[in-house]
Amino acid sequence: MPRTASLPAPSPVPRAADRDRRRTNASVVLRSVLEHGPVARSTIARLTGLSPASVTDYCARFTDIGLIREAAAPRRSGGVGRPHVPVDLDDSRFVVGGVHVAVPYTTVALLDLRGRVLIERRLAHEHTDPERVLTRAADGLRALLTGSEAGTPLGVGVAAGGWVDRDSGTIVEHALLGWREVPVRELLGAATGLPVHIDGHARALVNGERLFGRARGSRSVLHLFVGNVVDAAFATHGQVHYGPRSQAGAISHLPVPGGTEPCDCGRVGCLQVELSERTLCRRAREAGVIDGANPMHLVTAAAAGDRAAVRLLVDRARATGRAAGLLLDVLNPETVVVTEVGVMHREDCLSALREAVGTDRAAAVLPTSFPDSVLAVAGGSVALDVLYRDPLGAST
Repeated sequence: MPRTASLPAPSPVPRAADRDRRRTNASVVLRSVLEHGPVARSTIARLTGLSPASVTDYCARFTDIGLIREAAAPRRSGGVGRPHVPVDLDDSRFVVGGVHVAVPYTTVALLDLRGRVLIERRLAHEHTDPERVLTRAADGLRALLTGSEAGTPLGVGVAAGGWVDRDSGTIVEHALLGWREVPVRELLGAATGLPVHIDGHARALVNGERLFGRARGSRSVLHLFVGNVVDAAFATHGQVHYGPRSQAGAISHLPVPGGTEPCDCGRVGCLQVELSERTLCRRAREAGVIDGANPMHLVTAAAAGDRAAVRLLVDRARATGRAAGLLLDVLNPETVVVTEVGVMHREDCLSALREAVGTDRAAAVLPTSFPDSVLAVAGGSVALDVLYRDPLGAST
């Protein structure tokens, strides 16, 4: 009788694949608790498609670490058996540090696991030398941690404009600060002794909106950030697009029809020079509305009835809407979130923005969910995104 050929033994699943699967499962469980808590473990299993045993195991591990806790058990109303004890996020034990490096100042903050800003400080730049700026930021974070009982820090998130390479932890180029190839993760990590994560502020805010803001549940999100730096970020199905060396979202040199501002690149009417807060405040000074470089002073003047201030803010919002409309045409996101000072604080600016985008798509355009703390949230969201993507790795 001929011998039957034996089949080769199945190859074991690679360990890397096992780690990826466990990381993904842990992430969806903790995200479910964040979004739906207090929530029963059986509901988490239904929402995630994981087995009840797996959900119970992850919840036990999160409870041991201190990321979640059991909520108060519901009262039984004539039923039988043990009631389901829901679990909820434990936002009392841990915090993350948030650092946002802007052109005139650095914001340092502490945030809880729900993305809420517990305390923040602005540190005006005495000098833009990167080592000095980052040393002051580390000292500022240390002072916040020492002066509060906020909780144990899990890490620090850093957000900034310009070209930021997340993987290397480097600000490759920030023209307005004069920074090139600044090893932010290395410098700030050495100064704080904490894990440091860095990203561009538009990408950071996409993740903040997805985790804690109005864009939660959206399948695709575009974020447009209009400050001294103008940039954008796009996320689809929970993944932010980075491109080679994190260069995606650089829109500063998109042409603005009718633009008149000269740009360093040699052209006229580039998006950033037309919409930047530097340009806005210069125009406000020329109109005699303000005498400084703080755009919030222009918002205050508009609130007091200054017509020139209102016109400047509405015109900028309308131009921002044209830029958002262009990006909508290219990317077709489900939700667009805009961070821009007038849109954040004035209904007429939001209306002008939406009008410029077009009435058929206006409902998809939203102002930032964090008008009072957007820069602090940007920094903190970098670290919180890492936590919610890899809860077991980031918290142990």
